[in-house]
Amino acid sequence: MNLASLNPQQVVFLLVAGILGGALNAVAGGGSFVAFPALLLVGVPPIPANATNSLALWMGVTASGGAYRSRLDVPQRVLIPLLGTSFVGGIVGAFLLLKTPAHTFMRVLPWLMLGATLLFVFGKRLAGRRPSSVGHDATTAAVVGASIFELVVAVYGGYFGGGVGIVNLAMLAAVGMTDIHAMNALKSILGMAINGIAVLIFIAKGAIYWPQGISGRTTRRNCLRHGCEIS
Repeated sequence: MNLASLNPQQVVFLLVAGILGGALNAVAGGGSFVAFPALLLVGVPPIPANATNSLALWMGVTASGGAYRSRLDVPQRVLIPLLGTSFVGGIVGAFLLLKTPAHTFMRVLPWLMLGATLLFVFGKRLAGRRPSSVGHDATTAAVVGASIFELVVAVYGGYFGGGVGIVNLAMLAAVGMTDIHAMNALKSILGMAINGIAVLIFIAKGAIYWPQGISGRTTRRNCLRHGCEIS
């Protein structure tokens, strides 16, 4: 599908979806719950729509990451394992997506979105009042546990990029983090790793619809960049 196949109404529709998605991601995440259906509505098949949405997610999270950089307070002995499992999980999830038939993906999709929403709502309750397990005094067992948790999140993110920010926030809440700015900083870095490696695979496999992705990514990126300074 080339740029000529998009009529002006579809371009405007994707731009509006990009703005709304960027606004949601700037606050807490979940912009793909707007952007992904928008791609489906303009005729992009489910698997390429998800791959194209992952490109937009990566562009957005990269643009927004700088706003929280100064808030990142995670030791390298914690950050490196989390990044490692993010890359591995993103690779596994991306290949799983490409091997999944479109009709199967559409059947699984509502459950993925429901799971992301429930994790976001109940993530803090999972954590209770226990201290963070990813701080400077984190034990080896705590780091291993958080890394395993992040591996599951990363497979989800590589398979279905939508809501991965929400799922990562829920994961960080579940391991005891409470500072929303620090959580957003770490969420952005992990999201860049997950979406970035998945996007490279999708590009190599020719799964991305570039005109549709470009139409929505610029407004989402700008909204994220300015929205993060406010949140």
